[in-house]
Amino acid sequence: MENVVVTGCPRASIEDAAALGEYGTATVHEAQGRTGFLGPRLRPAWPGARIGGTAVTVLCWPGDNLMIHVAVEQCREGDVLVVATNSPCSDGLFGELFATALQRRGVRGVVLSCGVRDVADLREMGFPAWSTAVSAQGTVKATAGAVNVPVVIEGQVIRPGDVIVADDDGVACVPRANVPETLKLSEARIAKEQAAREAFAGGELGLDRYGLRERLPDFGLTYISYDDYRGTRESS
Repeated sequence: MENVVVTGCPRASIEDAAALGEYGTATVHEAQGRTGFLGPRLRPAWPGARIGGTAVTVLCWPGDNLMIHVAVEQCREGDVLVVATNSPCSDGLFGELFATALQRRGVRGVVLSCGVRDVADLREMGFPAWSTAVSAQGTVKATAGAVNVPVVIEGQVIRPGDVIVADDDGVACVPRANVPETLKLSEARIAKEQAAREAFAGGELGLDRYGLRERLPDFGLTYISYDDYRGTRESS
């Protein structure tokens, strides 16, 4: 692993990142072709948080949070700190003290492929965190890693300056170059869903709205009355 801190990385628009955050993980994931979702293992430390921000990436050794200390200096308002380890780790690399420092710099939250701790404190101070584990296990500060290099979390590559969207449904990443298009597609998807919501509230069925009814025979599905079904079962 190269021990490096990359400074001055370009970032997506902070306004676009915030807008994507308002649309939410599921909408953004669907809007960009069902890509970018970091998987079901990443869960919020406390429910109800919703963020959209630009990634500052950190690569740490397992059980060692030295590089998070290094990364704090590279964070600015509107960022989301994204922490990965170079091999599996569930230790609590991040807690309330880090959150205090990041909140002071305007950072919107943290995403970790490892553990988080001080959950009650994070909830009380309103600092959002998503992680693959909650663990009181402490760490050391002994080995250099990297800041603002591409990292991989749950099979998704995240680069510095990409947009991170996170809420109760999980976390999604939007590559920086794709942000404007994903924003347009998310807006369109929200409008489409609102139209469907109104239709369903008025009694329309998804079978008809989405043109599924006429396709059911293609799936091999048939309708049969209860009496005919019972007779078929009894004669078999």
